[in-house]
Amino acid sequence: MNVMKNTGENIKTKKYVWKSIASFLSVLFAMPLGHALMIIMEHLLEPAALHRTAFAMGAAGVAMVVAGIFVKGDTRQTLCGLVGGLLFWTGWVEFLFMYYAHRHGTQPEIVGGEIVTKPEYLILPASFGFWAMIMLFYLFRIRSGCVFFNWCQEKIFRGKRTAIAARPLTRHVSLVTFMELNMLLWTSYLALMFCYDGDFLGDRHPVTLLLAACCLAGAALMFRRQLKIGAWDANIRYSIATVIVFWTPVEIFGRINLFKEIWVDPLQYKAEMTVIALAFVVLVGYLCYAAARKKRKGDSIIVKTE
Repeated sequence: MNVMKNTGENIKTKKYVWKSIASFLSVLFAMPLGHALMIIMEHLLEPAALHRTAFAMGAAGVAMVVAGIFVKGDTRQTLCGLVGGLLFWTGWVEFLFMYYAHRHGTQPEIVGGEIVTKPEYLILPASFGFWAMIMLFYLFRIRSGCVFFNWCQEKIFRGKRTAIAARPLTRHVSLVTFMELNMLLWTSYLALMFCYDGDFLGDRHPVTLLLAACCLAGAALMFRRQLKIGAWDANIRYSIATVIVFWTPVEIFGRINLFKEIWVDPLQYKAEMTVIALAFVVLVGYLCYAAARKKRKGDSIIVKTE
């Protein structure tokens, strides 16, 4: 009896430190690489070639996410959803906003002779209605493992939650990861753009700085919870939320010049960005290796049992 109790306590208190760090860093390094990729493409490609390449990038992201649905293993599916989602967001969201902003002459926000917000981000808040539409669908239609949605449904629906959000949608890990990534990125960008807008708040407004502080503290608490997640795939997906929440104050502090954002000028910081890119590749390779190794162990256990 005591042995069973102690074992249960050990399972609950066990922390997967390396697994959480590897997952967190793999997603974290993807953020500056995405920014740097856009800027490098802008510098090296002609406008016509740039937009064709960007569209192809988004299409490749969609293809990777769809292919991930048929890949065996939740970790591999998660990585397909992560990488495919990043390609999709960069190619079919950011570059499309850039294309139409430039086409219709949207001017950047300039402060002190320096561009602080590019035109594509200035028109991004116009997508708020679409964001609200999708969030409404998630809130009233889907039961998921998301802590935020579960909390909202419990507070709003209370005893009627089972009747209103009766069942989850078909679970494809690649597609789930893809949607989580894009919705979180979208939410973060909307929050930042509304905060930066001087007609609402401004980048040095106390509420904006409070948002940065809350997100920084929230990311720390989320990582603490992430340490208890033993499965690679679940840990990586949780890292997506942790990293994007963490990246929100990074964007704000960089905006007010508390540190130098090397990813906005990757051609000047080639060595640093190369190190980040190599670290990202190594970490993703390790995650794939760890997932394959775990699968082989599982298969061998099944064979021995049989």
